Amino acid sequence: MSDTSNNLAVSLFSEILVVDQLARANVARVLPKGMELSHFSVLNHLAHAGTERSPAQLAKTFHLTRGAMTNTLRKLEWAGWIHVRPDWDDARRKMVAISPAGLAARNAALAAIAPVIADVVTKVGEEQVRTALPVLRAMRRKLSEEP
Repeated sequence: MSDTSNNLAVSLFSEILVVDQLARANVARVLPKGMELSHFSVLNHLAHAGTERSPAQLAKTFHLTRGAMTNTLRKLEWAGWIHVRPDWDDARRKMVAISPAGLAARNAALAAIAPVIADVVTKVGEEQVRTALPVLRAMRRKLSEEP
């Protein structure tokens, strides 16, 4: 890889990392009281999935250790936002589903987040965002590939 390519790659990833940090901070600031970004992410995933997931599946989806996911799930269960039950086919496993209260919390969070995100899109310009999305998706796919 040439120096120019290296500089381009470093600049791109530097921008992505800063945008990630700023986006997380801005979104976390408007989340409902008691909700963390990790909580919203899991609730949003479960709401979109529409089916139960095991803690191991969730950990893999979010590229977390099982311990880290277990910690998040405990907090979500304590808040009443998820239901955790034994897996009927394998008693060693558990299954996780979003609760009605969890769906309401996720929807409230989404309502709080949407204006923040929409404002950024408006300020950057919808056309620029549409142009960037395919590139970001391609990068996500490449980074998600198993080595």
